[in-house]
Amino acid sequence: MGRELALSARMQALVRMVSAGNRVCDVGCDHGFVSIYLVQRGISPRVLAMDVRQGPLSRAQEHIRQQGLEAYIETRLSDGVSALEAGEADTVICAGMGGRLMQRILEEGREKLEAVGELILQPQSDIPAFRAYLRQAGYVLLAEDMVYEDGKYYPMMKVTAGKHRVPGTEESGPEAVPGAISAVETGSGRSRERKAEHSEEAGRGVNPDREARCISAEAGDSQALQDRFGELLLAGCHPVLKQYLLYEQQGNRQILEQLKQNAAGGRAARRIRELEEEQRLIGLALKKMEPSGQCGTKTERGSEDEDRSIGTGEGISPGNHL
Repeated sequence: MGRELALSARMQALVRMVSAGNRVCDVGCDHGFVSIYLVQRGISPRVLAMDVRQGPLSRAQEHIRQQGLEAYIETRLSDGVSALEAGEADTVICAGMGGRLMQRILEEGREKLEAVGELILQPQSDIPAFRAYLRQAGYVLLAEDMVYEDGKYYPMMKVTAGKHRVPGTEESGPEAVPGAISAVETGSGRSRERKAEHSEEAGRGVNPDREARCISAEAGDSQALQDRFGELLLAGCHPVLKQYLLYEQQGNRQILEQLKQNAAGGRAARRIRELEEEQRLIGLALKKMEPSGQCGTKTERGSEDEDRSIGTGEGISPGNHL
């Protein structure tokens, strides 16, 4: 076996979400480094490394051969999970691609993926829409993490098909993910029940119509925050999310000042309204993360001194909204 590989910070965060002992399907494996790492570190006994392009797959095959891991890692040319057979994987990793493409892969492979215990996803664009898709499609959010690396932000999530389990209701709960925020830690399963109770109580006010409008607006804001910034990242007061929010808040403030000084025409006015709404949501998110708010969940990170030399991605640059 060759030398052990070291992954970038974002890829380390990704593999930490894999439940130990699971067979893994790495969709869009590129050079095969994640697949190799999973086997070398004893995280997975068997990996399927798949890519839609022959070029990256050939490079992955060469790297696997160099490491002497042909008996543990199989490569397949595959568009999404089309080449995955039923019962071959317990975990599917899908990373390094845009949210729309990832959504297409999940939609086209829905029947196969419903039999998989966990999906570990790292979309790099259209993230609010992708989170909304997962929610509407019935996936259950198990854990979230976020990494800042080389000037870019990388959110990621671990989900499962709704039929597998609902966080907060099972006896043991999902295995803890170092550095990530889990649904059991934040009590998100029970929080939805508390929100429903709160809504019922609020409806008993003096002005039912006004109370109903307030409740509806609050629920809308809550859903917008969760889709935009991540339900568990917010609930767990993730430090990298807070860093992102503060950076965006400052950048938006500067842009707004410039627009208001030089505004002319409908396009500028629309952009001002968009930024003001963005600032409002960021303010709400930061308020939730204040010490007097919901913070206090354990959010320690993994080791920061590991080699980050391997693994690249587009990520989310400051100024490009989650």
